Amino acid sequence: GGDGAGPVGRGGKMASTAAGKQRIPKVAKVKNKAPAEVQITAEQLLREAKERELELLPPPPQQKITDVEELNDYKLRKRKTFEDNIRKNRTVISNWIKYAQWEESLKEIQRARSIYERALDVDYRNVTLWLKYAEMEMKNRQVNHARNIWDRAITTLPRVNQFWYKYTYMEEMLGNVAGSRQVFERWMEWQPEEQAWHSYINFELRYKEVDRARTIYERYILFSALRHLPRPLLVIVHPDVKNWIKYARFEEKHSYFAHARKVYERAVEFFGEEHMDEHLYVAFAKFEENQKEFERVRVIYKYALDRIPKQEAQNLFKNYTIFEKKFGDRRGIEDIIVSKRRFQYEEEVKANPHNYDAWFDYLRLVESDTDAETVREVYERAIANVPPIQEKRHWKRYIYLWINYALYEELEAKASKRTRQVYQACIELIPHKKFTFAKIWLLYAQFEIRQKNLPLARRALGTSIGKCPKNKLFKGYIELELQLREFDRCRKLYEKFLEFAPENCTSWIKFAELETILGDTDRARAIYELAIGQPRLDMPEVLWKSYIDFEIEQEEYEKTRNLYRRLLQRTQHVKVWISFAQFELSAGREESLSRCRQIYEEANKAMRNCEEKEERVMLLESWRNFEEEFGTETTKERIDKLMPEKIKKRRKLQAEDGSDAGWEEYYDYIFPEDTANQPNLKLLAMAKLWKKQQQESEAAEMDPDKDIDESQS
Repeated sequence: GGDGAGPVGRGGKMASTAAGKQRIPKVAKVKNKAPAEVQITAEQLLREAKERELELLPPPPQQKITDVEELNDYKLRKRKTFEDNIRKNRTVISNWIKYAQWEESLKEIQRARSIYERALDVDYRNVTLWLKYAEMEMKNRQVNHARNIWDRAITTLPRVNQFWYKYTYMEEMLGNVAGSRQVFERWMEWQPEEQAWHSYINFELRYKEVDRARTIYERYILFSALRHLPRPLLVIVHPDVKNWIKYARFEEKHSYFAHARKVYERAVEFFGEEHMDEHLYVAFAKFEENQKEFERVRVIYKYALDRIPKQEAQNLFKNYTIFEKKFGDRRGIEDIIVSKRRFQYEEEVKANPHNYDAWFDYLRLVESDTDAETVREVYERAIANVPPIQEKRHWKRYIYLWINYALYEELEAKASKRTRQVYQACIELIPHKKFTFAKIWLLYAQFEIRQKNLPLARRALGTSIGKCPKNKLFKGYIELELQLREFDRCRKLYEKFLEFAPENCTSWIKFAELETILGDTDRARAIYELAIGQPRLDMPEVLWKSYIDFEIEQEEYEKTRNLYRRLLQRTQHVKVWISFAQFELSAGREESLSRCRQIYEEANKAMRNCEEKEERVMLLESWRNFEEEFGTETTKERIDKLMPEKIKKRRKLQAEDGSDAGWEEYYDYIFPEDTANQPNLKLLAMAKLWKKQQQESEAAEMDPDKDIDESQS
């Protein structure tokens, strides 16, 4: 007691020091810190522990019970063990079940019942517990106890289907059909899943209760929940298509064909057009096919194909095609193929309404197989998709929809009034201030001419020229008036045309040719003069050639020569000189050869300063051909002396960025006339000759050595 009061003196000081500062234990110092040779991982430790768990322990020694006292003692010890386990963890249901099964093995049914009841108080939602409890009662032939347990189970947990299956099976095995039916009825009030309804139906069919099974099917599909209302409100339980099909097949299996057909018809009416399913119509059609009602089958397939989207009707198309191949004719097979393609085109134009190629294919298909009203409807849908951008490249495909529409109305439907309306609507739609299509105007005018309505045709073409003049429109209008032999109108149109496009050489030529045909050469010559006087022309060489040919046809050779001289004042092209020389040769007079040779002389002098040496070579070759045919030996020698020498040269190339791109070889021409005037070229020729002589002398020196080697060998 005195010691507990606390130490004094030195001992008291040590105690206070220990209390104020905690003593740190000494740690053994590791001398060798190198890693061990054999490393042990945590994974290896766990694996070894798991392997040792599987080692078989020796079985406990068998205990032989010889009298009642030992048996009671054994029971007491076992019960104490089970109760201890339950007390340690009441929620482990397996302990309760083992305890009850042990009591059941000792035929202690009352004790086992008590254990199950205690377990249900702990966890009444455990399905296994209810099943083991009921199985124990059934195993021991306690039927009423088992019924009581099943009733409690389905009342407590009505959504556990296993309880209902076991209960109905027990009643059926006991031969209590009415009791089993009553349990099924209680189950159906909970509107269970499909398999439960099928179990109930199969149960009734096992006892040949077809009418009851039909009633269950009716409830299975549509369940009348609010019977107190004047008009019962139907609550849909399982309205899937497959359930309607099963119901109909049930009726068909029992040879109630009228009832089966009625079920299919009700299903079609029930789902309507908003929730159509191809499987229902395929099953309906196959049913009618089995009944040999082929027309009904055809109607069903066509009704479904007209209303179900194409991507959802692949199986329907397949079955319809098979049916037509089996029972239909060629026309029926073609109809199904056309229907399939129509669905395909419909999907394409729905996905992209401005896909005009798809519209063309669709219209081609519709025109070949359907009536005029349907074709018109598709055309109207197609032309309603106007290109969103007012650019001609976007309208080029679209405008052919209108053209095809008009041609269909005229040629196929024979409706001239509607054709005129189509053309007029198209013309009003096109934004002529930005662009136009001459084809539409010309087709409209040609249509009016076919209808013998010339004033309307002229009015249309006149309007087109006034609104949006184009070369094609002028040409088409002029061609029309030419066919009608209205030459005064043609002259006026040509005047308008040339005011619109004065650079168009073809128009000038055609106008002059028209006047030539009409015999008015003065007007034709005046037109040509106006044409060559224009400051800008698209093909002036064609115009000059046409004018020259015109004068040659009129045998006005002096005027032709004047034209050539005027043309040569504008251009020194080699083809003009050659053409001039050939004209003089073909004039057919005595001085034609001298005139032709004189032209070649002038041309050669004029082209000495020409940069294009190939053109000068072309002229000399033409001159040589002329001399070979009509010239003398002197003239032939002279022209041969004028022919150039063809030599190969190299020149340096430069890339686009100015860097060196290497060398290129090309051919150049050296004319004798130019050589005489340039002494440098003479020097170059002499140097080449000297080099050639040097090479020949070196070759001559090498030949004797070669002969000596050969003799020694």
